[in-house]
Parts: sequence; structure tokens; C-alpha cells
Amino acid sequence: MSCVQEPTPRWSALASKPSSSVIRDLLKLPAGVISFAGGLPSPEGFPLEDIAKACQTVITKEGKHALQYSMVEGEIALRREIARRETQKGIPTDYEQVQIVSGSQQALDIIARVFLDKGDKVLVESPTYMGALQAFDLCEPIYVSLPCDEEGLNPAQFTEEVCRGAKFAYVMPTASNPTGLTISEERRKLLCEKAREYDMLLVEDDPYGELWYDQQPPASLRKWAPERVIRLGTLSKILAPGFRLGYIIAPANVLDKVAQLKQAMDLHTSTFTQLISAQVFSEDLLVRHLPSVRERYKTHANAMLEALKEYMPEGVTWTHPTAGMFIWVTLPEGVNATEMVKDALAKKVAYVPGEVFYAGANVEKNHFRLSFVTVDPDRIREGVKNLAEVIRLRI
Repeated sequence: MSCVQEPTPRWSALASKPSSSVIRDLLKLPAGVISFAGGLPSPEGFPLEDIAKACQTVITKEGKHALQYSMVEGEIALRREIARRETQKGIPTDYEQVQIVSGSQQALDIIARVFLDKGDKVLVESPTYMGALQAFDLCEPIYVSLPCDEEGLNPAQFTEEVCRGAKFAYVMPTASNPTGLTISEERRKLLCEKAREYDMLLVEDDPYGELWYDQQPPASLRKWAPERVIRLGTLSKILAPGFRLGYIIAPANVLDKVAQLKQAMDLHTSTFTQLISAQVFSEDLLVRHLPSVRERYKTHANAMLEALKEYMPEGVTWTHPTAGMFIWVTLPEGVNATEMVKDALAKKVAYVPGEVFYAGANVEKNHFRLSFVTVDPDRIREGVKNLAEVIRLRI
């Protein structure tokens, strides 16, 4: 049998770029490791029985349509339900303002392709969501990083010089990933005023807005500047990430470009999962279901905050989220959280080092992100104790 030599791949410039494997490696952890790394929703919060019933209803009533191709903009039934929920939050929304996408990561990818060319200016929080940076990086923009304080993003940093020429500012006002911080209504209003003053768009990413603990967070930025805001949402955190459903709410001229690009990328998002989700929404399942999810996340957040307070050595600080899935830990200056990953794994605990959440060269290495929602409180306590022992050897 003759040996056939495989061809030498002629990679594109994009594929030839080196990329970090930190996150992929952390998601392939061996058994026994207490993982605070993955930003996954708790599977205990998946409404399995209700989804099963919705599946059967969709197959029975709309089976042939559910298994067929769909509109690039998304199923009207789901778009109506999303618009209804937005309107119930005090922001009137029509279904024609809603574009369905295959998870909010596709939303980020499309927004990048719609607006960005090589060298374009983008404003981002510092730190910011690494998935957004990965999507934007494909277009090779120039980032302007705006540091967050203990209350999150401070709009006072949006000066004429900073905003001049920026295609948009990417912000996560509620339960930011990675910090867990939520900015106040006052700051949201000011941010919108700045966007109008300097003729700039705001891309508002809101995966965690429904996952508040005690008090509902302030309204979407659309309340104060609907013509300036491109709002990204997802069903992954409130229903099921396996459905791969997200949405974009934006002005009509933006949605027209979004639909053109999406059609070229994948024609449309799964008809079946859209109709299942629309059925779940129409029965107000989430109204009954989300309170138990919020209570679970609050319990886990409190367990981690109590463990951090008990075990962490002096000089270590952390955020106190009121919603979402994450806590951001800051180590003393000079302690490298990336280098500490291997030591932590040796103690059977994992986290995400903070440097992957920074844009460009503005990297701070003395931080890391903890996710608490998939770990039981007893294991949270054990994991934090082990992590504190590792940190003590470094400071």
C-alpha cells in the first residue's frame, strides 16, 4: 500500500496567528478538580420537564414547520416573546426590532463584521469579556481600554478625545463578566448622555440581567438612548445554552446589515429550538422558573464570599456581585495569577487567570475570575480554602 503525503496547509493570515490555549485547557480538567473556571450556567437550573413538554407541543402542532428552514431574522413567535419581555421591563419594543442569532457569541461576531475594519477604534471596559475580544480581534481593531473602579465602568472617562472616531463602545453594565459588577442607574444615564454628545454607538451585552439576587438591576441602556444602543441578549443563561439562541435589539438600519451578514454566515438559526423557546416564553415558564435559579445563584455566591472572607490572606481583595455568576479576585502587586494556575491545579482547584480579560497590551496579571454556580457550597468552601493555601505561598 503506497504512502500518500498529506499536503502542506496554506493557512490564512488569520489562522496563522498564535492563540492562547488557557481556556481550552481549563475546560478539559481531570476528574476531582474543583472548577471555578468555566462560565457555565448550573445544569440544576435547566427546566427539563417543561422543555420536554414544549418540545412535544411544538412537534405535535408545528412539526413540519419546526423542522424546516426559517427566516433569517428569526421566528416571529420568538421575536414577539422577546419584545414582550423587553416591553414588560418598561422599554417598549416591537418584534421587528429583534434579530435572532445562534447564541450571543454570534451576535458579537456579526457586530464586529458590520462595523469594524482593520485599525478601527473600539472602546472596551478593562477588564472585559474575553469572548468579545476574541470576536473583535478577527477584524484587527485598535482598543482603548477604560479601567473599572469598585462600582464598575465610570462614564466620566468618555471624553471627546477618547470617543473621537470610535466605532462603538462595548459595555456590560449588569453583572459584568469577569468582575461581576453592576453599574448604577446614574452611571447608565451618563453613559448614554456621553454617547449622544460624542455621536457614538453603545453595544450593550446583557447575558446576566435576569440573574439578580435581591434587587432587579437598573434598566437597559435603551431606556435612555434607544437610537444609540445595540442590545445583545441570550437564552443560554436563563433557559439552556444547548439551544444556541441569542438576540440583537437595534435600530432598523443596523438590523438590516446584521440580517445580510447572518444570511451569508448560516442562513438562519435553528427553527426547532426557536419554536420550543417561544412556547416556553408564551406559557410564562420563566416567570415561575427564574426565582428558583436566582435563589440558587445567590446561595452559591454567598457561600463563596463567606469562604473568601474566612480563608483568604491579608492583601487579597474581591468583588461582591449582586447578580450573575462571577467574582473577580485581586492579588497583591507582583503576584502572577497565570503562573499560579499550575500550583492551584496541583491542589485540585481551577480558575481563569485575569490576563485573558484585557485588551491589547494593557494586561494586569494579579487578578483571576471565579465562577461559583456549578459548584456545591461545600465544595466551594473546600476549593477556596485550597486556593488560599496556594496564594499564601506566593505572597
